[in-house]
Amino acid sequence: MAASNSETIPIEKETDIVTARQVGRNMSRQLGFGTIMQSRIATSISELARNIYLYAGTGTITIETVENDEKTGLKITALDEGPGIADLRKALEDGFTTSGALGAGLPGVRRMMDDFQMESTLGKGTRVVVIKWRE
Repeated sequence: MAASNSETIPIEKETDIVTARQVGRNMSRQLGFGTIMQSRIATSISELARNIYLYAGTGTITIETVENDEKTGLKITALDEGPGIADLRKALEDGFTTSGALGAGLPGVRRMMDDFQMESTLGKGTRVVVIKWRE
């Protein structure tokens, strides 16, 4: 079994979003994901990191390789200690936005990734964990 590879990127300024995206793209390339999947992974990381930056101010993106039976994948964990999300169901609706953006962020991430988990506590923060499995 291959050793797990993991990197945590602090999200504190807007340029950290680009750094997280680049780390994710590089790790997905190393795992053998095709260019389309690399782009989807990088886009998902960008959306999650941007949410941290916009809504919580600071947090982390952790990107790690994972294995399950005979599958290998990339797991992304977005973690912040921001205000939390009052209505998770609404936040996952297409078109819902509190920032005036397109509202494609979380629903888009959920569609692009294979596994999607989100938990949020008002006043304590939000944790989103997604995995993309290599075909």
